[in-house]
Amino acid sequence: MPHEDGAAYFPLVATVSLGAPIVLDLYEKVPGGGVTRENNDTEREKEDQDQDEDEDEDGDDARIRARDLDSMTDAWRGEPTFRILQERRSLLVTRGSIYRDFLHGIAERERDQGLDANSICNWDLLREPERFQCGWYERETRISLTYRDVLRVAKLGNTMRFLR
Repeated sequence: MPHEDGAAYFPLVATVSLGAPIVLDLYEKVPGGGVTRENNDTEREKEDQDQDEDEDEDGDDARIRARDLDSMTDAWRGEPTFRILQERRSLLVTRGSIYRDFLHGIAERERDQGLDANSICNWDLLREPERFQCGWYERETRISLTYRDVLRVAKLGNTMRFLR
């Protein structure tokens, strides 16, 4: 699900990808959090139907989770604005407007498709573009090391005194 790292981190994140490649989708934030997806009604109907099937004696908890999901999905557009193909052994640094003005996420799927110079914004920078010439890649295990500069750690340090 698309998300942002938030204000607790300095607006720079470095990610080292090991193992298999992956496509990172970037979504432009919708001003005011409004929904712009054309198929939003259909998706909400499906979520409501799934919600009805999942309800048990804790139906209120399930409705709260669905409402929270709605508020998160309302902040992004349905199609990614940019797609970045992170090759194995690659470093991706996000900062500036990409960090502030976009949500990022990795779609839950078994295969990344539509891989070409028109859909992948860093295609010209790939070390092995021939590996993706068929236009798709079957996902494999990927390990991601993410480095962030946390701005406020004093409170966390004080609450962890019990570890000493």
